[in-house]
Amino acid sequence: MPINITMPALSPTMEEGNLAKWLVKEGDKVKSGDVIAEIETDKATMEVEAVDEGTVAKIVVPAGTEGVKVNALIAILAAEGEDVSAAAAGGGAQPAKAEAAPAAKAEAAPAPSTKAEAAPVAALAATGDRVFSSPLARRVAKEAGVDIAKVSGSGPKGRVVKADVEKAVAGGSAKAAPASAPVSAPAAAPTMAKPASDDAVLKLFDPSSYELVPHDGMRKTIAKRLVESKQTIPHFYVTVDCELDALLALRAQLNDAAPRKDGTPAYKLSVNDMVIKAMALALRDVPDANVSWTETNMVKHKHADVGVAVSIPGGLITPIIRKAETKTLSAISAEMKDLGKRAKDRKLKPEEYQGGTTAVSNMGMMGVKNFSAVVNPPHATILAVGAGEERVVVKNGEMKIANVMSVTLSTDHRCVDGALGAELLGAFKRYIENPMGMLV
Repeated sequence: MPINITMPALSPTMEEGNLAKWLVKEGDKVKSGDVIAEIETDKATMEVEAVDEGTVAKIVVPAGTEGVKVNALIAILAAEGEDVSAAAAGGGAQPAKAEAAPAAKAEAAPAPSTKAEAAPVAALAATGDRVFSSPLARRVAKEAGVDIAKVSGSGPKGRVVKADVEKAVAGGSAKAAPASAPVSAPAAAPTMAKPASDDAVLKLFDPSSYELVPHDGMRKTIAKRLVESKQTIPHFYVTVDCELDALLALRAQLNDAAPRKDGTPAYKLSVNDMVIKAMALALRDVPDANVSWTETNMVKHKHADVGVAVSIPGGLITPIIRKAETKTLSAISAEMKDLGKRAKDRKLKPEEYQGGTTAVSNMGMMGVKNFSAVVNPPHATILAVGAGEERVVVKNGEMKIANVMSVTLSTDHRCVDGALGAELLGAFKRYIENPMGMLV
């Protein structure tokens, strides 16, 4: 029987996406693992892989279509040996609406082509074969401490999807490793005054004095996240000035010492690379500030995963340097260059920009002296970095000229109090002003 290909959920919060491009056409043969389409989410462009073998019988949603709902039918695949024209004509029953399902935002799970293909993945694992599972299911299983090989899959050919993992965790059918106390869902945002309607706003302006530019998915998500942050997080701000002369001198020495190949240095450290490292080490030294808030628990993180704000056309994204406290400056620099480039091309994977334990927003290169950033939940902190500039400072009763940078730490006051925030910022300042400490 025909196999429905539906719009996948490429992240836990995805509700719809744009079908940017088809990489196959009707009549093409595909096998499991082949990339068949590109989907644009609010933050990135993702490749979609086929999970079944067969022939593309019908493309239901054409390339360039925007706002395609998760679980919506996008194409029909004819199984091996099946008549393609019959599959195109007879297949394509629309899946149930996402909102009618118990897990509205769960990833798409197309119905298996035959009952035999829905065998539990556990049976495959027992014979040493590959365990078929979606990337999202693997990530959820890892976070829950579940052995995905013991989870029965409901997807095509027994493929394990997110809903299977959640069911296994709830029913206790898969052994979960001991973990910290469960994370509760965030509390509902307080009721706010309803904003003025579009018509009410537009009436304030002369119709000939403006043009309307529709919001894209990224701008809508940024707006939603900022409103959520300001409605639910009580912000607290701490600012210090850091002298940069020692850091700039060490940076120059390290860059001069970089090995070269064909005249090109192996690395070129930036001040921002050193800021990332200093923030990660500060969180390592002040672990009580490396936390996230939930209504029932304090989530204490074991590593400093530092998100770095990157400006891209139409918005902002924060790729994450994982375990930054363990990485060398050259490794952070190389990783940041790669993530930054792919962020601008919208080629980041969801796991590369979702999560993290803190963030750094650097506007110094834009000439900004100081500013306060908005905490990005589930983070409890974000560091706003201003420009380094020559200022007059007093040392031993004498006026001196020094390169100084102002930084402001925004904190979630529910879990990082003023004294703790000051301690964290003090640790950061020590690494910036004594940068040799970042090398040992």
